[in-house]
Amino acid sequence: QVQLVESGGGLVQPGGSLRLSCAASGSIFSIYIMGWYRQAPGKERELVATSDGSTNYADSVKGRFTISRDNAKNTVYLQMNSLKPEDTAIYYCYTGVTLYSGKYYRSWGQGTQVTVSS
Repeated sequence: QVQLVESGGGLVQPGGSLRLSCAASGSIFSIYIMGWYRQAPGKERELVATSDGSTNYADSVKGRFTISRDNAKNTVYLQMNSLKPEDTAIYYCYTGVTLYSGKYYRSWGQGTQVTVSS
């Protein structure tokens, strides 16, 4: 009922930047929250940043990553600067929305690979 399409991952050298995008579509009445999680090999999925009127960041990315939203486009962005090898992971977009039916619905994107390596 809600689809998330991510883009912007890739390979970047340490110290470089990437910008991830995630667009939500479907029977969306309103979006409560959008955010990004990541999962590195052998590790659990962890929160990176969320936006629900206020922003919340993992300590490991504060000052380097910036989350922003374009509400008119139902899109969330993650600007990642000063990337480190430990930022290497699959990044997943997440959203919580209210559908036109009135139900609350959560959805995950398919994930986009970010690799930081020289």
